[in-house]
Amino acid sequence: MNIEEYQTPQSGDESSIQPESEEQPTNSSVEVVEASPPVDDSQQSPMDAVEVPEQPSPTELEPRIAQLLQQERDLKAEIAELQATSKTLQTQINQSQMAMGTMMQEALSQLEERKQTLQISVEQLERRQERIRNEMKTSFAGVSQDLAIRVQGFKDYLTGSLQDLAAAAEQLQLAPQVKREPEKPKVKVVQSRESQPEIIQFAPAQFEETTKKIRYLIDQYRTKPDYYGPPWQLRRTFEPVHAERVSNWFFQQGGRGALRSMGSRLQNILIASAIISILYQMYGNRLRPLVIANSPERLGDWRRGLQDCLGIGRPDFGPDRGVALFERPEAVAQKAERLQKAKQMPLIIIDDSEDKISLSLLQFPLWLAFAPDPRMMRSYEDDF
Repeated sequence: MNIEEYQTPQSGDESSIQPESEEQPTNSSVEVVEASPPVDDSQQSPMDAVEVPEQPSPTELEPRIAQLLQQERDLKAEIAELQATSKTLQTQINQSQMAMGTMMQEALSQLEERKQTLQISVEQLERRQERIRNEMKTSFAGVSQDLAIRVQGFKDYLTGSLQDLAAAAEQLQLAPQVKREPEKPKVKVVQSRESQPEIIQFAPAQFEETTKKIRYLIDQYRTKPDYYGPPWQLRRTFEPVHAERVSNWFFQQGGRGALRSMGSRLQNILIASAIISILYQMYGNRLRPLVIANSPERLGDWRRGLQDCLGIGRPDFGPDRGVALFERPEAVAQKAERLQKAKQMPLIIIDDSEDKISLSLLQFPLWLAFAPDPRMMRSYEDDF
């Protein structure tokens, strides 16, 4: 068998096969293998031994697709859960904001109420501070007035002492003409005694109009008390026993005499206030009440009692206006004499603490003394 003859046609066959192989797709490794002739293992090259990777089959892709679908469903469920959680958190945030708003509003309301309460407290404290300042001022004024009264009393005492010394020196007969001078004050006193009683009289036979007015005012104070009347008008309850004492002083004693004490300084001040009120209705600002007591405490009782009964204030007390308070009868006598010279009307009121009445006070037309009752034991410390 000729080998060359056998191989030549085979090569022709391979040439005839190659065009067909070129028309077929190159990615089919199976068909290429089938078209190649069988070759011995001994004749294969190392490159021919490398295997080409195969594509997965549809059966192998199905589990993977199912796994991806399951992952997609899990992600969608997780997204839905996150969206629900987000809505819940948003709702909670809104509720928290509303609660915070309500809490802030309540806190602001409480702070506003507390602010108003504090403002009211501050206003009350300011009013109290102003009242304390006024009380301090008035108290200082009262203390100053008491000091002025004491200084005036001491001054009057020194004046009286100097006058007594001068009179004693004149009685030494160092000069014969000096004896006539002590008689001059006596002449003035006699003139005042003779002139004033003709002006002030309360006897019913001589002054009927004045008597009617006084009785009318006494009845008005007793039956129709006016607790909010004008100043210098009686503002307290007036009993028949008080009216009887006032009528006795006006009509039986003629405005110059002593009344038995009521047993209480407050009651005595009420009677004196009624007399002052009646005289003020008749003579107006010409009336000048002069109160004498032997201690500043009793004078303080008179000042408070007259303020309460007549509705007057501290400006109505002073040496040059309204009511004047004294501790020494000599100062009262000198003040009353100066008031008479100034065409004013002094009313001397003597507290029942005075054991003795100075004769110099009896020369004036209007004076009221309260005589202590020896049968009654009194304590003035509880009157005010």
